[in-house]
Amino acid sequence: MSDQIFASLDQTAESSGAAAAIDCLLESERAEKRYHKLFDALLMKKKFEWGLPVTRPTTFEEVPEEKRQEFEEYYVECARDVGQMLIEDGQIAQAWVYFKTIQESDPIKEALEKLGNEVSELPNYDELLNIALYENAHPVLGVKWLIESHGTCNTITTLDQMMGQFDQQTRHEAAALMTNHLYGELCTSLEYNIKQSHPDIAEGQSIHDLINERDWLFENGNYHIDVSHLNAVVRFARFLEGDDAELEKAIELAEYGSKLDKQLQYGGEPPFKDFYTSHVHYLKVLAGREIDEAFAYFQQEIENDPDLPDKQLIAYVMVDLMMRIDKLDSAVELAKEYLAEVEDPNGFSFSDLCRRAGRADILQEVAKEQNDPLRYVYGLVSSKTAPE
Repeated sequence: MSDQIFASLDQTAESSGAAAAIDCLLESERAEKRYHKLFDALLMKKKFEWGLPVTRPTTFEEVPEEKRQEFEEYYVECARDVGQMLIEDGQIAQAWVYFKTIQESDPIKEALEKLGNEVSELPNYDELLNIALYENAHPVLGVKWLIESHGTCNTITTLDQMMGQFDQQTRHEAAALMTNHLYGELCTSLEYNIKQSHPDIAEGQSIHDLINERDWLFENGNYHIDVSHLNAVVRFARFLEGDDAELEKAIELAEYGSKLDKQLQYGGEPPFKDFYTSHVHYLKVLAGREIDEAFAYFQQEIENDPDLPDKQLIAYVMVDLMMRIDKLDSAVELAKEYLAEVEDPNGFSFSDLCRRAGRADILQEVAKEQNDPLRYVYGLVSSKTAPE
């Protein structure tokens, strides 16, 4: 910066006063695109107008209590304006500093979406990926970028670590993205293998059609996609919803997995010990298909498992599934048998399930059996209010 600005500030302050000098500074910082200094100068202006110390413009410490809310609103407004200037100047990473502070991610999401398909070629790609995925500014877009730049394996490893940190909607969108991606990979691989002996095979078939009546594809332990990837994506698919187009693809992925050699079918926690068969049932329930058969399957799993904690785990999966398809009465009846004592403030609550199902009578019945007056009053109160 040349000495000219300092001379201009001196002249403005002498002729028009300190407030005018601050305005001169604002014009200079904006023109020079010194956005971080501009943010400080904007806050300094407000503090000067209030007669407060200006040497630490961003701090709230010297702001009197009666001015705190107004200063906070002004702070947010300035952060929003400066962040938008940085976006328009192509400095998305620097803009994120401001939008993250005020907990507004939408402008950054829009800016990231506008980067196009060649984002991995940008010199600051790693920084952008970090913001999108690991700092949760636009995690689903980050997953898409990660697939394109680092491949399926690294993406699945990352998702396994991060799914629990995502909100429900992000888990849902990530599951849909991964289902589509792996489905495409498996279709391509199956078509290639079939064409080796049947070159006239029609292209664009579903996995269901590709493997139908072709058990020879699975002979001698053959497989056509990384089985660990398949296992993970089918597991992710439990986050899909009944109206998702990807749900049918997930069912076909699970059906493919069920045909693999048993040594290639990794087990899971109850009720997913028979991993792919159980997921076929689970996903079909979400899709509204063969519901009675699926619940009969899981009920048999409960009855056959000798371990009480396993029984409760299977019951929890069934109850959650029943709740997802709005079979609340059935959920209450099953939970009454296996989960009646569970009251997790951050998870499943039998009392809350009874309230949602409008079955305060069941809650009161269980409370009497457990000699629990508190839960009994839950039931009394719930019976006076309508369920959600």
